[in-house]
Amino acid sequence: MKGETGMAQDVNMDELVQKQFDNLVEKMLLQNPTADVERVRRAFEFARDAHGPQQRKDKTPFITHPLAAAEITVEMGLDEDSVIAALLHDCVEDTSLTYDDVKAAFGTSVADIVDGVTKLTRVQYTSKEEEQMENLRKMLMAMAKDIRVILIKIADRLHNMRTMEYQSANKQLEKARETMEI
Repeated sequence: MKGETGMAQDVNMDELVQKQFDNLVEKMLLQNPTADVERVRRAFEFARDAHGPQQRKDKTPFITHPLAAAEITVEMGLDEDSVIAALLHDCVEDTSLTYDDVKAAFGTSVADIVDGVTKLTRVQYTSKEEEQMENLRKMLMAMAKDIRVILIKIADRLHNMRTMEYQSANKQLEKARETMEI
């Protein structure tokens, strides 16, 4: 059973997440006053529920990361489907949701973007050269299909770079090198 402190922390985290979502919507509406806020809210709730109690290394709810990536896509001037895909970008990779779940809820365009971002992340390599060549190949293929895949991946990576202080020194170096290579 949680004590009062645990419940207060949950409320504070819920307020933090809600404030972050409200900020995203505000920025989105400034750029696109006709944006479908309810559709974006459904994507946010879909991702939040899918990630459930997952946390980032700094102990904040995991959903704060997709929210930050979505905010970066808004700052890039990307469209509503991109914002939604950014909110959902880790769902297929890190939760029990599938491509078909995303497609059923938000359409083929969003599902294809999420799938592209997920595919850029997967795959194990036997050498550094093989990894670099495969990353380049995957990025070129993703760009040929839909440049939004790369832009969301960059937003994802940018937010991860901004919050690296919670990673070990080795992980920070590894992620920094990967980011420079991209």
